[in-house]
Amino acid sequence: MADSATPVPVVHQQKGGIRRPTLSRRREVGHASARSLLMTILGEYVLPRDQAIWTSTLVEALSVLDIEEKSARQALARSSAEGWVVSERVGRRVRWSLTPPGRRLLTEGAERIYAFGNEEKAWDGRWLMLIVSVPEAKRDLRHRLRTRLTWAGFGSPVAGVWVSPDLSRQREAQQIVQELGLDAQAMSFTAAYGDVGDQETMVARSWDLSELKDRYEDFIDRFTGARPSGERGVLRAQTELVHEWRSFPFLDPRLPLKLLPDGWSGVRAADLFHRKHVEWRPEAQAQWDELAATSG
Repeated sequence: MADSATPVPVVHQQKGGIRRPTLSRRREVGHASARSLLMTILGEYVLPRDQAIWTSTLVEALSVLDIEEKSARQALARSSAEGWVVSERVGRRVRWSLTPPGRRLLTEGAERIYAFGNEEKAWDGRWLMLIVSVPEAKRDLRHRLRTRLTWAGFGSPVAGVWVSPDLSRQREAQQIVQELGLDAQAMSFTAAYGDVGDQETMVARSWDLSELKDRYEDFIDRFTGARPSGERGVLRAQTELVHEWRSFPFLDPRLPLKLLPDGWSGVRAADLFHRKHVEWRPEAQAQWDELAATSG
């Protein structure tokens, strides 16, 4: 689930005039907004239980993550205004429930987060190529197209050309160009790479994997060897683990291993996430139930 704390693509000029999307590190690993942490808590603990939760419980849970009460209440208000949660007054107290849109958002996000990195898709060597250009004068439209295609996992080796090794992205690409009013001039092809040039160079020009590698290594450094302790230690560790991992499905173009550098850190990071999540889950869920019982 994307939100305001999720890094967004920006564009840097490279040698030869080629423009390539890279990732903004506007939010460094370990620093998150109250609202985005609230969404992680809702997805990890509230969604599976399907029951209303008191304001005091959510405020207390966020305090475990060093979020002050004022910020926690503002995060709840924002999430309510955006339609993800709805409040209900019970006497002098307030409890919160997920709305149908909020439940769908978190369910889709959970599926994406927990499935990501679990298995390697077979690749038959074919590429999806999308050709669509926007006049320089229409900068806002160019930016919207670039942002949406980047989020969909496409890379751009040269201006006006977008590529992906995932042929199933064709429908999504079609939807993007249609919604932006560019479908009349867009064209797509599926084909194997030819004899001119090499795939490694095309991949390097299409995606900034060095930035993504750094983020994966930050994640590995942070959680390898983590030994949570204390009254709410595992609850905090599990929430931070999921919160940091949830951005990777949006940042990683999910290239086949054949196209990635040897020893790709994303593989190690995925193994670490899934292993730690399974290891910490029982105790984290138990600590959440205890927190809900004592603060509710």
